[in-house]
Amino acid sequence: MPFTPAPIQFGTDGWRGVIAADFTFARVCHLAPIAAQVLSESYSHLAENRLVIVGYDRRFLAEQFAQAAAEAVQAAGFDVYLANTYAPTPALSWAVKANSALGALVLTASHNPAEYLGLKVKGAFGGSVTRELTAKIESRLLSSETPSTETQGELERFNPWDSYAQVLASKVDLDRIQDAIKQGKLGIFADVMHGAAAGGLSRFLGEGVIEINGDRDPLFGGNPPEPLPAYIPDLFRAINQAKQRNQYPLRVGLVFDGDSDRVAAVDGEGNFLSSQVLIPILIQHLVQHHGFSGEVVKTVSGSDLIPLIAQQYQQPLYETPIGYKYIAERMLETPVLVGGEESGGIGYGTHIPERDALLSALYAIEAVVVAEKDLGRLYQDLQAQVRFSSAYDRIDLPLANEEAKQRVQTMLDADPPNQIAERTVTSCQTVDGYKFRLEDNSWLLVRFSGTEPLLRLYCEATDQPSVRTILNWAKQWASSL
Repeated sequence: MPFTPAPIQFGTDGWRGVIAADFTFARVCHLAPIAAQVLSESYSHLAENRLVIVGYDRRFLAEQFAQAAAEAVQAAGFDVYLANTYAPTPALSWAVKANSALGALVLTASHNPAEYLGLKVKGAFGGSVTRELTAKIESRLLSSETPSTETQGELERFNPWDSYAQVLASKVDLDRIQDAIKQGKLGIFADVMHGAAAGGLSRFLGEGVIEINGDRDPLFGGNPPEPLPAYIPDLFRAINQAKQRNQYPLRVGLVFDGDSDRVAAVDGEGNFLSSQVLIPILIQHLVQHHGFSGEVVKTVSGSDLIPLIAQQYQQPLYETPIGYKYIAERMLETPVLVGGEESGGIGYGTHIPERDALLSALYAIEAVVVAEKDLGRLYQDLQAQVRFSSAYDRIDLPLANEEAKQRVQTMLDADPPNQIAERTVTSCQTVDGYKFRLEDNSWLLVRFSGTEPLLRLYCEATDQPSVRTILNWAKQWASSL
């Protein structure tokens, strides 16, 4: 049978496909000018030109795909700034804002496995475009030819790091952090997972940063470049060795995904800290140290601690479906302090409506230096303040095929469980997936990935054994259908 590639469909943030199977040069060259045309129709009132930013991460053939996309957009009559090196996705979103461009096309598959590449579309406001806009792109891919014009645009190379690094440096007290490093008080360990954050923290903090997995490896060491505990043994090892040697009174570990828009941390004791932990710490730091205020925006998978900390620091709360585009939309509507999702994406109302791992890392480091406390201790203090403690985890269950997905979907629609792991279900929220609130105030969220053939299972409960029990129940339940 002849091979038929999967249709070009945008998930929660971009289109992704297997290189040479679904993700090909021909398809990218067809898609890129259509995306540029839709950006022009949607955002010409915000832009000062017909400029489109094109950039890329460190994946296999990423720069070649970016070159092809840029030339296709240029041929359609648009001016193009093409990155001359890899860069974080938020650096390219910032470039849109800094240059008053129509938007950006970013060649990246973010945290997906090594065989994937993808394309993210960013709007003139400097963040992810809406589902309505990507639906328009998908529709035109089916119904129209590639836009063409007799007058080509101009194509120029630019370094996306320059302006981006300058704006990030203006947001934190770098002198104070650098003093702590020089005095031997602070050790910073950055696992960049072979991705686009490589060299990032060193631009601000010099040789005080101990970078891990900074070389380019298109296979990402055999694991997806996702900031999860299973994929960062080198960071755990480095932190624990420093602990054993009693190096640095304060130790901070940071981990960045493949395109540096997601972040996680490891504290000085070697404990993994997801964004569920970092967001409450950042709320406190931004309010107390920077004097910022605004809405705290969380997704339905966010920790129950987040609304408690928002209330503690007298900031309003707003909840969205999963996907940073929803947080970005809220940022465009109202003043936001911080917006974040459990998968590591955190952004700030004083920046661009985009998750930014490097800025989050700088704020986290600054919080440690200002408080002179370990990240883990900062989190424990916050829990004590609001008298709330919990554990959290997520597992991704691969689905065999579309039929398996449909069986799970049918059961959730027609006969959702009323008991989970011997706990009675007290309510079910369906804003995004199915969030079952249980009698002991724990919760389980079941939803399908927007970018991969996975069933995502999220749980927060009073302790880690309870989390494992509930997730194991959910995994067995889904696998038995």
